[in-house]
Amino acid sequence: MDWLWTLVELLLIPALVLLLGFIVSLLFEAFRRRSTSSLHDGHPSFEDPKSKKKVPFPTIFDPAEKYISLIIPAFNEEQRLPSALDETLIYLQQRAANDKAFSYEVVLVDDGSTDGTIMVASDFIENYSIDNVRVIPLGRNQGKGEAIRKGMLHSRGELLLMLDADGATKVNDLEKLESQIRAQAEKEIQSAAVPSDSSSRISDIPIAAFGSRAHLEEKALASRKWYRNFLMKGFHIVVLLSAGSGIRDTQCGFKMFTRAAARKLFTNVRLKRWCFDVELVYLCKHLSIPMIEISVTWSEIPGSKVSLRSIPHMLGELCLMSVGYRTRLWSIRA
Repeated sequence: MDWLWTLVELLLIPALVLLLGFIVSLLFEAFRRRSTSSLHDGHPSFEDPKSKKKVPFPTIFDPAEKYISLIIPAFNEEQRLPSALDETLIYLQQRAANDKAFSYEVVLVDDGSTDGTIMVASDFIENYSIDNVRVIPLGRNQGKGEAIRKGMLHSRGELLLMLDADGATKVNDLEKLESQIRAQAEKEIQSAAVPSDSSSRISDIPIAAFGSRAHLEEKALASRKWYRNFLMKGFHIVVLLSAGSGIRDTQCGFKMFTRAAARKLFTNVRLKRWCFDVELVYLCKHLSIPMIEISVTWSEIPGSKVSLRSIPHMLGELCLMSVGYRTRLWSIRA
């Protein structure tokens, strides 16, 4: 039996070394991200088409100038972006025409695209004006979470909506989230959870609304391959352990925040890629920000950037989040 113990040792020692290396790397990365960069990691600017001068973007700490901001992260979306932006801007223009109090902006965050995404965005700026469509170029790919964080920190809306560049969720579904946020704001005011003098400004009341595809889960389970269902169920269990219960579909890319909620959340978020949504749920709970989950219309659009290879990266981010907060290396600013 000596040979068996020798074999076990040969397998166990490398496994322990790998596990130790993984733990050390998590601790190192958590320590590296212990302070949020917030607005100190470069202030983006845009070119004024009239003066040709660089104008700094506003920040989330400035007063709101628009009713709603739509933040769209984009990485190599030259093919899918035009139709999604067309649909979005037609809806926004029609609503603005019917309601003079309605104002909007679309903030496209280019996450280091190497195709013609910037050119597509430039065409829309030319057609719809720099006041309604703006682009934040990140230069190099930093991840979806970081792109949305940058967009949120430099938007002008009372309400801020994040949505994907593929148009998988119909843009008019924002009205569902908007109405639920307004209803929740009324509850907060009536319960004296917020000062009465803020009742006229929905942007001053921290609320988060999460679009959800949970109502489509049964159909998705029937159409997906068994191993994809197994991996997704496992991922959901890890999410539950990391952020707790409350939101069934954390990964839907359609979420709306009041300005006050966005200010609190996106100055704290640290995850830069796929699992920043889970961190948002965790932060909402710790900052006592009400969360509402609302079913939205969703359809599968070809060209998704998420693949089976993304699962290990997602699990790594969830482990990093757990280490960061459980060791108190990551503090949460109220």
